Order: sequence, then C-alpha cells, then structure tokens
Amino acid sequence: MPVIDKTFFKFIMVGIANTIIGSGLMFVLYNFFNANYWTASAANYIVGSILSFFLNKYFTFAVKEWTIFMVIGFIMNIAVSYFAAYGLAKPAMDYLLRYNPPKIRDNAALFTGMCLFTLLNYAGQRLIVFKVKTGR
Repeated sequence: MPVIDKTFFKFIMVGIANTIIGSGLMFVLYNFFNANYWTASAANYIVGSILSFFLNKYFTFAVKEWTIFMVIGFIMNIAVSYFAAYGLAKPAMDYLLRYNPPKIRDNAALFTGMCLFTLLNYAGQRLIVFKVKTGR
C-alpha cells in the first residue's frame, strides 16, 4: 500500500476545510480575545476534529460501519497527535526564536504545531482509525 494515494489528497482537502475553520478560530481567539496558547489551539482541534471525523470517515476513507472502537480510536489519535505536535512545537519555537517577542514565538509555535499535527493525525487515521483495506 503506497503511503501517498488518493486518500492522502482527500485528507488534504478535508484538512483545508478544517484549517479555514479551526485555525481561523485559533488565531482569532489568541490574537483578538487574548486566549492563551493551549486554549486557542485546543478550540481549533475540538471544532476541527468533529468536522474531520465525519468528513474523513465518509469522504476520505469511505468507511460505512460504526464501532465504538473507531470513535475511541479517533479521539485517542486526535489527543495523542495534538499533545505531541503542540508539546514539541512550543519549546522548539521558544528556543529557535528566543530573541523574538512572545507573540511571534507563540504564533510560530501554533503554525508549527498545526503542521506536525496534520502529519501525525493523517498517519493515525489512515493506519489505525479508518484503516484502508487493500483493493480500495
């Protein structure tokens, strides 16, 4: 099974929709409503994850069945991807951009976390949650 196939491109299209909605919310909360780093990024992933579950289940991976394990697996994948991505991005940007103001560092960490999350989330959804069967 190739790593990049039609599901990857569908996942990216779903991701674009999620990005517009979720990251828009995240940056507005952080920059205009003074929400902290974790609150702003969490709001992004709560809203985006709900949308993502349904779009990826039915559109990207064309999975018809419902199981409690799928729902739990999806939630766990989102949580692990989120904490790993943003947990790595924040200290990395704090270090790399240490001579810049906190707003610059945090915005760079939010963006970096978004990118890391996308990669981790796709891998988890494709390989575990909505595992694509051979021949699809």
